[in-house]
Amino acid sequence: MGLNIVGTVEKVNGNELSYTSFVENYFSKNKPVVLTGLMDDWGACRNWVFDDGRPNLQFISSTFGNSKVQVADCGSREFTDQNRSDMSVSEFIAKWHDVSSTENGNPSTSKLNGNTLLYLKDWHFVKEYPEYKAYTTPLFFHDDWLNLYLDHYHMHEDPDTSQKNDDISCSDYRFVYMGANGTWTPFHADVFRSYSWSANVCGKKKWYFLSPSQHHLAFDRNMKNSVYDIFEEVNESIFPNFKKTTWLECTQDQNEIIFVPSGWYHQVHNLEDTISINYNWFNAYNLSWVWDLLLRDYKEAREYIEDIKDICDDFEGLCQRNLATNTGMNFHDFFKFMVSISFANIIHLYHLAKNSDDLKWCSSDKAKHLIFNLECAKDIAIKMRSTCLCKNQNISLDFRSVLKDPKFLELCCQLERTYGFIHDGCGSKDILMEEFVDVGVCKLLDIVVCDAEDLVVLIDHILQDLRLLPQKM
Repeated sequence: MGLNIVGTVEKVNGNELSYTSFVENYFSKNKPVVLTGLMDDWGACRNWVFDDGRPNLQFISSTFGNSKVQVADCGSREFTDQNRSDMSVSEFIAKWHDVSSTENGNPSTSKLNGNTLLYLKDWHFVKEYPEYKAYTTPLFFHDDWLNLYLDHYHMHEDPDTSQKNDDISCSDYRFVYMGANGTWTPFHADVFRSYSWSANVCGKKKWYFLSPSQHHLAFDRNMKNSVYDIFEEVNESIFPNFKKTTWLECTQDQNEIIFVPSGWYHQVHNLEDTISINYNWFNAYNLSWVWDLLLRDYKEAREYIEDIKDICDDFEGLCQRNLATNTGMNFHDFFKFMVSISFANIIHLYHLAKNSDDLKWCSSDKAKHLIFNLECAKDIAIKMRSTCLCKNQNISLDFRSVLKDPKFLELCCQLERTYGFIHDGCGSKDILMEEFVDVGVCKLLDIVVCDAEDLVVLIDHILQDLRLLPQKM
């Protein structure tokens, strides 16, 4: 049974798009798109690729060969993913040379010339080589709360479920992928239901997309397991609705970047020897997707161990530890992230108000962006409050102590540079500590946020104080 392809993903010259246009057409509509024209000055496109488009594996092996990476065996399944092993980049490239790259890749085949096809995935290149300028993050993807936060904090710090000794592999979601013709990635949706962007430094990929409105059709009757490979014979008794699915397809060429919105399941095949740079991230526009996934996974984690509730001394704590293990963070982690990002946005909103002579300062694009961020954070906090899942999480964050944290101050400076680049065309100057305290934040120094209700009240207070909401009588 073949896929019912009903359309293709739009391709647009990224140089002809403004940030506002991208927000309106792709963020707000949660719509995929392929961007061209944005990779011409990338170092990776000069150094990692020969003039004829083949990957310069010798350069990569000699320059980065000692890096330890995860490599997937495209012919061996392990639960919902491919079986993975650890090896060095040079070992992986040596094995790649054993596989012919002259035959056409077959989406249903995992071997060429009798050799197992190996796919290097999730190489945390930026964390490992921060000084190497392989690329420039496109304008549209600069508002990246996830990696900004992880550059300064661990998402989860429970010693029972985190691996502090493995700092590289758990501290960001910026990756390099490398695979020969015929390698592929099974059907899936991205971690945290984040956005992702993937840039082809060389090679060609074939993408197959299933919209969020149809993802349930690719799951079993209990909505527990999805189809693994959409090109295998799908068992109709297990996946009775799969035949109803309709798909978008896309061929992504060299020097093209694809934007994958939240909740879009996809399967990807390398049609040529391919190297790509991939990011996962989220911001205010898809924050609700992250919370919805956490809530769903929490309910599943709770249901799975419900039978030991009466004999467990800390049943809720166990649920949260299992959630962190399975999803990558729990409610405590997400709420702490939300408060930190909200504090940073509040500081910049006050700073913008103080340094503007125009009474209409709040109509600027930057001010609208910051206000939108806080309103979205408030909406999520309201959802968290209504489920009473942030109570008793041992969180106590106040401006006075946060402003003494060098990591938080650097996060604020980076956020300011980000919005300066997006809205002014250049990174804004760093804000000094004295300016933080001098912009009206001093009146907030004694405010403490312990739960979702506190965060809702705080954001309301800020917006009212800056005359961005009607004053409450």
